[in-house]
Amino acid sequence: MVAPNRILVVVAMMCLSASALLAGEWIKCEGDYQYHLQGVARDQDKNLYWSFTTELVKTDATGKLITKVNVANHHGDLTYRDGKVYVAVNLGEFNQPMGKADSWVYVYDAETLEELAQHWIPEVVHGAGGMAFKDGNFYVVGGLPDGVIENYVYEFRSDFRFIKRHVIESGWTQMGIQTAEWHAGAWWFGCYGDPRTLLTTDASFRLTGHFPIDCSLGIVMSGGKQFLIADGPKTPEGRCLGRVRVVQPDPLKGLVAVESAPTS
Repeated sequence: MVAPNRILVVVAMMCLSASALLAGEWIKCEGDYQYHLQGVARDQDKNLYWSFTTELVKTDATGKLITKVNVANHHGDLTYRDGKVYVAVNLGEFNQPMGKADSWVYVYDAETLEELAQHWIPEVVHGAGGMAFKDGNFYVVGGLPDGVIENYVYEFRSDFRFIKRHVIESGWTQMGIQTAEWHAGAWWFGCYGDPRTLLTTDASFRLTGHFPIDCSLGIVMSGGKQFLIADGPKTPEGRCLGRVRVVQPDPLKGLVAVESAPTS
């Protein structure tokens, strides 16, 4: 018979090992893809959904492929809600003056990735590129023409009736906002640029932070106050990959790794 204290030690070591793996290792999406990662989402079973511009992919929590489908170009960032995956889609031009975008939200069954619906959202005038969900409503972000010194977040009801446009006094960011998430009492927005930028705001979209952190390829809530943020390396042949790692909020740095991430 194994002594009870020995069992407790073994269980504690197993939990520590699992925690360290989650914190320190990249979770890699199985497969490689023609176009780069645009965003990630996560369901209550910890399955992950990856948008690779023209391919929508579902994996388990470890990145093992469950299913994937070909989709229209350009599928952007996405969010999960009540058994469905919602993706910001632009069939027109990005980052141009009003009238050149063709903005939509496409809806997919989370189990099969079968397309269920399309919602036209013409209010997103510079191209729908990302989206998130908060308190019963959807929020869509997207492109931005050169020289515009503020960003926009478009709020919709659950049936995609338009509510209002919110303004973030962020200054100009390259191509607007790519990814969005509401978590830990704040909005988190990933932007391109050199360096790539994380914007944070309060619930009323008042800017609270501007950090040189890259979550422009995906940011999604994880357990507690933690997040998964995405990265998109390439194969030697130039094919696109996707992976995520665990980070947590930091008042001075925005987000920090829970443990040092590997280099490969």
